[in-house]
Amino acid sequence: MSSAASSSPGASIALRFGRMLVMGAVAVLILVAGVWASWGTAQHVMLTKGRERGTVEVARCGERSCTGAFAPLSAGARARDRVVLEKSVAVRAGRTYPVVVKPGSDDVVRSGPAGVLYAWVPLGGALLLASVVVAGGLRLTRLAWVLAGSGIALLTGAFVAV
Repeated sequence: MSSAASSSPGASIALRFGRMLVMGAVAVLILVAGVWASWGTAQHVMLTKGRERGTVEVARCGERSCTGAFAPLSAGARARDRVVLEKSVAVRAGRTYPVVVKPGSDDVVRSGPAGVLYAWVPLGGALLLASVVVAGGLRLTRLAWVLAGSGIALLTGAFVAV
């Protein structure tokens, strides 16, 4: 006795197509989520025209954020006694960092090459995760290696720059 799935080549093709469709959708969803998570910060760092740019000298760091005085460098920027910078392993009290002020707030994000790479770290993680889905679910090993290599390059670049 043979099963219905093995006796029908059409069912096998449909299952393979369904797997490709679902795994492709999962991989795209992971990449979109990575871009979405990165864009919240990256937009301020990459699209600096009309934004207040300057430096912050970090005075104090808490559990989640660091604060310090903002010194303007761009036209139209105003000095601030206290701005808030998200704490990361690369931010230390007593150091000065180039930053961009988020519009309508006293929150700042790092700018320059280090800030751009750091902003896109969530995408680097998404690229690595998507590469596993592409390799295992879609069986597209070359594309998976490209995604993984891109993710590793982005994360390594951010680690070195920050």
